[in-house]
Amino acid sequence: MGSAVLFAVPFLADALVILGVFVMTVGVYGAIRMPDTYTKLHAMSKAVFLGVVSLCLSSAVTGDPQVIYRVALIVAFLVVTTPISAFVIARAAYLRDEPVQVPDPVDESGKLPGDGTRP
Repeated sequence: MGSAVLFAVPFLADALVILGVFVMTVGVYGAIRMPDTYTKLHAMSKAVFLGVVSLCLSSAVTGDPQVIYRVALIVAFLVVTTPISAFVIARAAYLRDEPVQVPDPVDESGKLPGDGTRP
């Protein structure tokens, strides 16, 4: 059983690297394709977090305790900082009155004239 696990570890690490690169590539495509700051921010924050965590896990599969501790610290740092940075960027865009460019935006702030559902 031990030799089968040792045989599968490099393949698992390679699969996690491929997954991480794929997720980050989709995030870059989302940043290019999405129409406004808010949707670009959504695509990029998810892609960075999931892609980097996948790449870190591919390193942790080796089983080296020092690498696992470093991966745990990196993942903890990303769990804390990714939502905060996304919030700060979205708030700055909101305060600069960046428009939402989706087909049917819903304005929960009450800033838009009318019923608040269309600009």
